[in-house]
Amino acid sequence: MSDPVRPRTAVPDFFSACRHLPRSLRRRHWLSCAVVTGLSITVLGVLPGLAVAKRDTPAYLVQTALELPQPTQSIDPGVTELGAGEALQLAYDNEEGTWQTVEVARGDTLGGIFQRQGFPANTLERALASSHVQEIAGRLRPGARLAFHAAEAGRLDAMMFDRGEDARVLIRLLDDGSLDEQLLERQVQYRVERGTGVIESSLSAAAQEAGLSYNMVLKVARVLGYDIDFAQDLRVGDSFAVIYEQVFRDGEHVRDGDVLAVSFINRGRRVLALRHVHADGKIEYFDQDGRPLRREFLRTPVDFTRISSRFSLTRKHPVLNRVRAHRGVDYAAPTGTPIYAAGDGRVQFRGRQGGYGNTIILDHGNQTTTLYAHMSRFNQSARQGSRVRQGDIIGYVGATGLATGPHLHYEFRVKGSHRDPLTVTLPKPEPLKGPALDRFQRDTVAIAAQLELLESLRATASVP
Repeated sequence: MSDPVRPRTAVPDFFSACRHLPRSLRRRHWLSCAVVTGLSITVLGVLPGLAVAKRDTPAYLVQTALELPQPTQSIDPGVTELGAGEALQLAYDNEEGTWQTVEVARGDTLGGIFQRQGFPANTLERALASSHVQEIAGRLRPGARLAFHAAEAGRLDAMMFDRGEDARVLIRLLDDGSLDEQLLERQVQYRVERGTGVIESSLSAAAQEAGLSYNMVLKVARVLGYDIDFAQDLRVGDSFAVIYEQVFRDGEHVRDGDVLAVSFINRGRRVLALRHVHADGKIEYFDQDGRPLRREFLRTPVDFTRISSRFSLTRKHPVLNRVRAHRGVDYAAPTGTPIYAAGDGRVQFRGRQGGYGNTIILDHGNQTTTLYAHMSRFNQSARQGSRVRQGDIIGYVGATGLATGPHLHYEFRVKGSHRDPLTVTLPKPEPLKGPALDRFQRDTVAIAAQLELLESLRATASVP
């Protein structure tokens, strides 16, 4: 499913301040604005977003029908938020010279970019006197953008690049050999939006009708993924309500923000998640009783997709064409789809293992291991012996080894014995207590009430 088209405000030109810079590139003062978040919900604000079911479809297992993007589109571990995601026009002219903006490609270095722009080596040395330039040189990622101003060929007068979401760095190379550095603050706003819907035929259709982007649906699925298996549990008639943030900068939509609160009615069971920021700044999701949703293991180590083969001791192998126990679960997904560590642990094995092809085995302690097979490639950070945390990308879906198509083969083992990953019991964590519980209840009472209002409006709109 592609992201639904949403109306947006006019997008200002990238580095639009450059249009107004005089010949001396005089400093322009930028005003910083406070980040604002509105959490109020009104009837008029909610009703247009409702997705109402006609309920004339039989209650059979609903199709997930949420296609994963191709790897070349967004499955790219190297892309960062540094200047990414903006629809930018990247070249400007003025009477003194030209602004040229370069988008960093895979394998680029700052030295290589300077060389392609025709700047001599001593220019790079001058620029690297800036701590900001040193920082960007050490973290160049595909998709980042750098702008250069040259009054004449081969002479760099100024450069500009983003530093995070809310700041932009302008560096001028002065005639006396010194640098003038300016940190330009940018207006960032967090807008609260909401959506609700009922699944009639597919989750993708309900989500699109409710105005949720593809990425926001994935966020919701990750938040609720400990309690709902989005690959097999969804049914026609299931419903959802979600309150979430959208991030805007200079009036332009930058990205989806966090899920603030979400409820999902799955086969009559209400699953609720409330976002809570701990005193130390850590963000975590809890149910209404203050019990963390996070479990020791993810139920599904890939973004929800189609189960192509289940745990079975009598399955006929599709390649060997004979009965052979299938001691795991297969998730069909496009080549390049990220695979996540199901839990905290250590990389016990990384390499090629017979019919499993490219394989990683994680040791989670307590004689529990998980296995991930048929990978197209490994994540470089997941090296043998290294520690990983739950949710870290350890590799990417492929079809190496004995496989008829791209998929993840996932196994869960306890004391060497295979368990069905779809049914293995995952113990619930302990709820908050004492002052921590009091703080959670105080901080989430308003958003929980707003979520209930959103659910009631959806239910009212569903009545014929």
